[in-house]
Amino acid sequence: ENTWTISILSLESMDQCRRTLEQHNWNIEAAVQDRLNEQEGVPSVFNPPPSRPLQVNTADHRVYSYIVSRPQPRGLLGWSYYLIMLPFRFTYYTLLDIFRFALRFIRPDPRGRVTDPVGDVVSFIHSFEEKYGRSHPVFYQGTYSQALNDAKRELRYLLVYLHGEDHQDTDEFCRSTLCTEEVLNFLNTRMLFWACSTSKPEGYRVSQALRENTYPFLAMIMLKDRKMTVVGRLEGLIQPEDLINQLTFIMDANQTYLMSERLEREERNQTQVLRQQQDEAYLASLRADQEKDRKKREEQEQRRQEEEKVRQSALAEERRRRTLEEEKERKSECLPPEPPADDPESVKIVFKLPNDTRVERRFLFGQSLTVIYDFLFSLKETPEKFQIVTNFPRRVLPCLPTEEQPNPPTLKEAGLSRSEVLFVQDLTDD
Repeated sequence: ENTWTISILSLESMDQCRRTLEQHNWNIEAAVQDRLNEQEGVPSVFNPPPSRPLQVNTADHRVYSYIVSRPQPRGLLGWSYYLIMLPFRFTYYTLLDIFRFALRFIRPDPRGRVTDPVGDVVSFIHSFEEKYGRSHPVFYQGTYSQALNDAKRELRYLLVYLHGEDHQDTDEFCRSTLCTEEVLNFLNTRMLFWACSTSKPEGYRVSQALRENTYPFLAMIMLKDRKMTVVGRLEGLIQPEDLINQLTFIMDANQTYLMSERLEREERNQTQVLRQQQDEAYLASLRADQEKDRKKREEQEQRRQEEEKVRQSALAEERRRRTLEEEKERKSECLPPEPPADDPESVKIVFKLPNDTRVERRFLFGQSLTVIYDFLFSLKETPEKFQIVTNFPRRVLPCLPTEEQPNPPTLKEAGLSRSEVLFVQDLTDD
């Protein structure tokens, strides 16, 4: 019995055959069937393929896996046909694997270079509709990465379907399962659905990431522990009701993780909103403080300018006063001497100043009225600007030169008598 088993599994060494039989508890039929399943692409339940680094997390050992195996042969006739065809099938798949392996060294697989991932998906959707009609689940029209991002952002399940065009179960699965009304309604209302053919570069890239064993292949992906994780794998020809039940089971088993992610996201959003509100309040307070500081600086600057203006005004007034005093002294020094009282040409004038004080001085008839003006100007009691007015008749004496009269008249020419009373009128306010 062992010799027959080893001859059937002649591709492997003696030690490998022994390990295979031990894995199957020395059940020859199960070992032969499992070996043939592997040759046909059906997964081995005793020796699953090792996982590779993926775009999504597949390292979780709690991933639910559901595999629909091809039916076992029944009866003497079925087993007879099975055993007769066994060498031919074994030889065919062995030669096919060798040919594919050698072809990789001659011509690299063109699917390994993804240039238009969206075009690959759209092309698959068009070919799917041409072959199976438009009654199908809503395909996600975007790349695999975009579908992952949307599922992560929206906290939804993502069902990935890899379409093996050459697999014998693909047509039946698409027509009898995927395009049925109950499956269509279930997928459209519960999850995002992304699909692509493994003959396309984008589908091949996802196939290399998810490492399917056979077709049809479905993978359920969701956000789990803050990573996009494969939480369920469905492989083989699965019936509509069974597919819905398996997907429902996977969703129910992982609903707590999705709810936890939603709660965490809401907490993060609330924390972010609270932090944003705190930042806005801080910025508002900062702007208010800055506005207060700005107004304070403006007020201080305004006070400084006003004080500087007062100081400059005081300095200007002081300079003007000193200049006026110097001018008065100069005028006083330039005045001609007062004539004696008995001089027949002398004129006695009494001046009434604006502060009601009286000043008396003698002048000569032949002196100009400018001398009278300079005398009054040299007095400290006299305002800065003034004019001299006679009482009766009232007239203003032309003491200063003008364009019409560059040389003011003399006292005699002005019609003054030997004794006069003149009034000094203040013009400073004017």
